[in-house]
Amino acid sequence: MRLLVYTDGACWGNPGPAAIGAVVKDEKQQTLIEVSQYIGKGTNNQAEYKAVIAGLKSAASLKADELVLYLDSELIIRQLSGDYKVKNALLRPLYLETVGLLKKFKSVSIKFVGHSGNDDAHNLAKAALKSNVKANNR
Repeated sequence: MRLLVYTDGACWGNPGPAAIGAVVKDEKQQTLIEVSQYIGKGTNNQAEYKAVIAGLKSAASLKADELVLYLDSELIIRQLSGDYKVKNALLRPLYLETVGLLKKFKSVSIKFVGHSGNDDAHNLAKAALKSNVKANNR
């Protein structure tokens, strides 16, 4: 089964309160799984990686063997492709977990999608951030 996975991380401040959004869709663009989760304090890049990890775990739970991963983080795309080394000690374990998860799939392609092409995942991450801020301001 081939699935499409859209992910995004959001952060207010860098570091600051952070959240993730991930959407798993079938090839007809029907949404199968949505993830919207506050992850605590972190950097934007940590949030981006954690969103990818959540999306990959969700796709694996559906027994996908092929997937197209859509990201709006050029840094993560370049790190996963080997163009950039992962020098940040906080990102290294997230990178390694991501690489391990990618190996579970027979075929993976990673594509850059601009912010406008990633609205669903972006909105889920922002919603998790907003709901956490509201809860903490009561």
